[in-house]
Amino acid sequence: MDSWQDLFKIVNDIWKFKIVTLPEGEVTTGSIVISLLIFIAGLMISRMFSRRISKLIDKHFDIEKSVVFILETLSFYVLLVISLFFALRFAHIPLTIFTVIGGAVAIGVGFGSQNLVNNFLSGLIMMFEQPVKVGDFVEVDNTYGEVEEIGFRSTNIRTVGNHHIIVPNSSFLEKNVLNWTRKDNQIVIKITVGVAYGSDTEKVKEGLIEAVKAHPRVLQGKEIMVYFEEFADNSLNFEVVFWSRVYKLKDQKKISSDIRFSIDKIFREKGIVIAFPQRDLHVDFTSPLRIEK
Repeated sequence: MDSWQDLFKIVNDIWKFKIVTLPEGEVTTGSIVISLLIFIAGLMISRMFSRRISKLIDKHFDIEKSVVFILETLSFYVLLVISLFFALRFAHIPLTIFTVIGGAVAIGVGFGSQNLVNNFLSGLIMMFEQPVKVGDFVEVDNTYGEVEEIGFRSTNIRTVGNHHIIVPNSSFLEKNVLNWTRKDNQIVIKITVGVAYGSDTEKVKEGLIEAVKAHPRVLQGKEIMVYFEEFADNSLNFEVVFWSRVYKLKDQKKISSDIRFSIDKIFREKGIVIAFPQRDLHVDFTSPLRIEK
């Protein structure tokens, strides 16, 4: 029995151990532990409530997906800061501690945290200026994918192969980024094809337009343009340009593939040969061939 009492006394002494005395009160081991539990609970509650708020807004209001995501992120951090204040108040830690923390952060920035701060500020700019939004189809460093999440440090992009790529936010402001669907989901698609020399170029143009018009996802109100690109080494190169509407990440590839199938079929029907590399071999018979073993 005495051993249990001794153990309880030890635990009680540790729990009430005074770390420091401040004007707001005593900071003990127990108050620190409870403050940490309050902060962890606040973190979980903040995430749950922010997601709930975004779902309610998305359900009852006609707001863009990117704006809903911004509201969710901001509400999460506001609730998290409130829970942090509660935790500090319970532990009798004054808010002036942030002055010390701010000084430490400033020193950290001087010692190599510039990238972290740069990405954080870039994330804020992206959320409010919205050069890239959640749901956009973008191309960064030859990586094409859909923006799934914009965080305060990095952005998550899902590729056609369902790979998730984490891109630092600063990359979107410092590099050239191709945003296919910034204003709307209408995009321009280009398909190139080379035909053999001697082909009827007017028939080629008609065949390309016919293949594009037959696809249901091509916007018929937009002009379909066919360009005779060049006289190449082995082919006459053409490019057909048209508008389409994309809803999913794979739409662009699917539409381009469908039209290429149609072009191949129509060209076969019209007797147009799609070019392939050819080489002419010239043999000089004016002198005997020399054969060596």
